[in-house]
Amino acid sequence: MLPLCCVYVLLLLLLLLFTRKLRNTHIFLQPHLWAHRSYILSTTMVKAKKTRKFASIKRMLNPNDIRLKENKLKQKKKEGEERERVVRRVPQVASSLFLAHNTALVPPYRVLIDTNFINFSLQNKLELISGMMDCLYAKCIPCVTDCVMAELEKLGHRYRVALRVARDPRFERLHCSHNGTYADDCLVQRVTTHKCYIVATCDRELRRRIRQVPGVPLMYIVKRRYAIERLPDQGAPT
Repeated sequence: MLPLCCVYVLLLLLLLLFTRKLRNTHIFLQPHLWAHRSYILSTTMVKAKKTRKFASIKRMLNPNDIRLKENKLKQKKKEGEERERVVRRVPQVASSLFLAHNTALVPPYRVLIDTNFINFSLQNKLELISGMMDCLYAKCIPCVTDCVMAELEKLGHRYRVALRVARDPRFERLHCSHNGTYADDCLVQRVTTHKCYIVATCDRELRRRIRQVPGVPLMYIVKRRYAIERLPDQGAPT
């Protein structure tokens, strides 16, 4: 069955043929022919889309397809080239280090104190400044960072005596620029940047991390006295 627009166009053509008015026929028929053409195109496009959607099948690649292997090889090659482009920077060694010996450590010694070092010193009835001087045979300046003070304040009532000791005016207060109150990362970063400190701590994990930094001595408690590690020709025998 023909659509109405097709019937209308055919009737117009017959009318023009019978009346024999052929002058300006194309001007009269042009809009009707364009409308007829657009209608036919739209119907055929819809049919084609429907059939294409109905007949479409998702193509699957075989896992052993050679194209997949080629893509993997290209990706590996690209990653290797990117690794080669990366500039590897070796950290600069401090000028105060002569092999493993740190020439920046001279009296008066500046000792970075950890939270548990103050607590264990009180448990072993050790006075901090006099005990350090007995260990190193030189003047010592205990240094307390803001994060250590914050840890002592957070620990509450049980550590009130340790907090009072840390507020001693003879102790040097070091300000921290980092966020949070975790002291271990702060101490490691500080001694990595500045090689003029001795780290006093009884924490095994922190001591393991400090030993990876060359030229930084460690102080801890052994048999109710202070002991020094990695400071040649200094301090009491361990």
